[in-house]
Amino acid sequence: MSDCCGCGKVVDVAAMEARQRRVLVVVLLINLATFLMMAFAAWHSASSSLLSGSLDNLGDALTYAVSLAVVGASAQAKGRVALLKGFLILGAAFAVAGQIAWRLGHPGVPLFEGMGIAGALNLAANAVCLWLLSPYRRGDVNMASAWECSRNDIFEGCAVLLAAAAVWLFGAGWPDLLIASALLVMFLRSALRVLRAAWREARAPLPAPG
Repeated sequence: MSDCCGCGKVVDVAAMEARQRRVLVVVLLINLATFLMMAFAAWHSASSSLLSGSLDNLGDALTYAVSLAVVGASAQAKGRVALLKGFLILGAAFAVAGQIAWRLGHPGVPLFEGMGIAGALNLAANAVCLWLLSPYRRGDVNMASAWECSRNDIFEGCAVLLAAAAVWLFGAGWPDLLIASALLVMFLRSALRVLRAAWREARAPLPAPG
């Protein structure tokens, strides 16, 4: 009887891990597609907030790829991968900071039409990703950090739309830089949260054998 219960648990865990893998593959593909779209739109519109969104999507795609690799791994392995995710978010923040500094030295007015269209498409795609990952937001550090990245994308998508509206309203480039700066702060806070949780998980003692 106990053997049957044990088999049932193995099957349940295998089914759960299979569902996690399917979800991660879908959100990975969505983020790759939105990265390409947002990168082109950022170049076409000369928008720092769009660039921050595109870099965030690229970082998320890499995050989901490494998350996919450690589904079913030990808590310590997931913690180490979550550390990598935190550093990826931190890298996106530094890239945005560099773009903001460059734009301050080369002021201009972005194309709000391109910002608005790209921002709306990106927000819709990110909403789908968040919905797919929401059932796992309270799970292990691997899936929880993936959900954290997706939640950031919703804030980022709303912020880009706000930046596009403000650029149109004021006819100036400063709203785009202001939103990009706010996104920079969000990235930094998110990176610190992920890194703290990952560090605790990676240093957790291994379970006793048997």
